[in-house]
Amino acid sequence: MEENEIKPKNKKALKIIIFASFAVFILIAAFAGGILFTTITSPAFNSKKISYIFIDEEKDYDAVLNHLNSVAGIKNIKLFEQLAAYMKYPQNIKTGKYEINPKLSYLELARMLRNGNQVPIKFTFNNIRFKKDFAEKAGNQFLFGQEVLFEKLNSQEVCQSLGFDTTTIMTMFLPNTYEIYWTVSVTQFLERMKKEHDRFWNEQRLKKAREIPLSPVEVSILASIVEEETADQSEFSVVAGLYINRLRKGMLLQADPTLKFAAGNFELKRILYVHFEIDSPYNTYKNQGLPPGPIRIPSISGIEAVLNYSHHNYLFMVAKEDFSGKHNFAVTLSEHNRNAKRYHGALDRNGVR
Repeated sequence: MEENEIKPKNKKALKIIIFASFAVFILIAAFAGGILFTTITSPAFNSKKISYIFIDEEKDYDAVLNHLNSVAGIKNIKLFEQLAAYMKYPQNIKTGKYEINPKLSYLELARMLRNGNQVPIKFTFNNIRFKKDFAEKAGNQFLFGQEVLFEKLNSQEVCQSLGFDTTTIMTMFLPNTYEIYWTVSVTQFLERMKKEHDRFWNEQRLKKAREIPLSPVEVSILASIVEEETADQSEFSVVAGLYINRLRKGMLLQADPTLKFAAGNFELKRILYVHFEIDSPYNTYKNQGLPPGPIRIPSISGIEAVLNYSHHNYLFMVAKEDFSGKHNFAVTLSEHNRNAKRYHGALDRNGVR
C-alpha cells in the first residue's frame, strides 16, 4: 500500500472533523445572525416622546439621518445606515411626514421610511375671516405653502373650476378636522375641500335652502353675518330669522359686521357715521340684499342656524346694555330706538368711543 493512501479509519475521522467544523460554523453563523436579528428588531430610540420627520421634495438623506440622531434620539445611527443601505433606502427616499414612535425597531423604521408610510396631518380650522388668513393657516401645515394657495384662491379660473368665483370661494370651506397628507398638492387640497362641501350640501339641506329661498353660497354668506353679529350661539337662529325677514321685505340688512369687514377692522367697538359712508359692496347700509361674499368662513352650526332659522316677526336688533353679548330684538322701529338708546347710553357711560 502506498504511503499517502488514507486508511478507512482515517477517512472516517476526517469526515467527523469536517462535519464538526461545519456544524460549529453553522452555530456561530446562526448565533451571530440571531444577535443581528435581535438587534435590528429591538427599539431603536432612547427618547420616550413621539417626534416627526418631514421629508420635502429635495429628499436630503443627510437631513433624515441628522433628525434621527439629534432630534429623535436614535441609539445607533451607524446600524441604521447599514440597514438602510442594505434595503436601498437612500436610493428610494419618499417625501412625507413620518411619525417616529420611540417603540419602533431599526427594521420597522427602515421599512416605514422606504415604503413611504407617512401619517396624515389633522388639519383643523375655524374662526377665520380673511382669505389671506386661511391661506396662511393651511399653507403652514402643508408642503405646497401659503403663497401657492393664496394665488389659487385669487385665480378666477381656479375658482370657477370649483364652482365659485374669487369672492365666494371661501364659502367652499367648512370648518372641521380633516386628515390630509402633508405632501398633498394644492390642487388635490382644493378638490378635497370641494368634495367635503358637496357631501355636506346633501339634498335635505339643499331643500331647506330652496325653501328660504337662498342658494348654498347665499346661506353661507348670511351665516357669516350671523356669526359676526352675535357670540351667543343660542341666538344664531333668531338673528338668521331677523335677516331673512328683512330680505323678504326688501329692507336693507344694515348689519354692522359688514361695515367692519368693509373697513378691514373687526376690532371696532363702536360704529360711527363715517362707517355708514364706506364705499364698498359689503356696506349693507347702502347696498340692497346680501353682500357679494362671506365676511368670514361660517361654521357648520352657523349654516345650520340659517337653514333652521327661527320664525318670528323681528326686524331690528341691538346689543344689550349689560354687555353680555346678547341682543334685544324688536318688531317695530320705535321699540328698537328705545333699545338702541339704552345701549348707546351704556357705551357713553363706559367711555366707549
